[in-house]
Amino acid sequence: MRTVLLIISIVLTAWVNSQSAQDKILGTWLSEDKDGQVKIYKKGNEYFGKIVWVKFPNDENGQPKTDLKNPDKKLNGQPIIGMVVVKNLVYKDGEWVNGTVYDPKDGKTYTCTVWLDNGNLKLRGYWGWFFATETWTKVN
Repeated sequence: MRTVLLIISIVLTAWVNSQSAQDKILGTWLSEDKDGQVKIYKKGNEYFGKIVWVKFPNDENGQPKTDLKNPDKKLNGQPIIGMVVVKNLVYKDGEWVNGTVYDPKDGKTYTCTVWLDNGNLKLRGYWGWFFATETWTKVN
């Protein structure tokens, strides 16, 4: 009986450690250019990120900035703050993969991979064979 309890304890400990590793990206992150913050959250087994702060939230008329470059007409004009820009990341082998990131500055969506490096979040967006990597820092 003690052997069974020991095995169950080991399995549960490994599972809890795995779950906490997956959730290390949860929280709010400051973009590399320091002009926006994205809150990463979990829905089911997938991770998403929405814009919660921008350095310059209003346009030249004092109105909240909206997404003017989105090719999807239903999404064009939505407020920048609150916009979900990271979608459908899943945790696999120490990384969050198979997601997308939308850049409201150019209106394009890229496939992406995310990983942690020395407490910073690395987000790599791909377009074909090319990619760009940004380093985001944790706000909270």
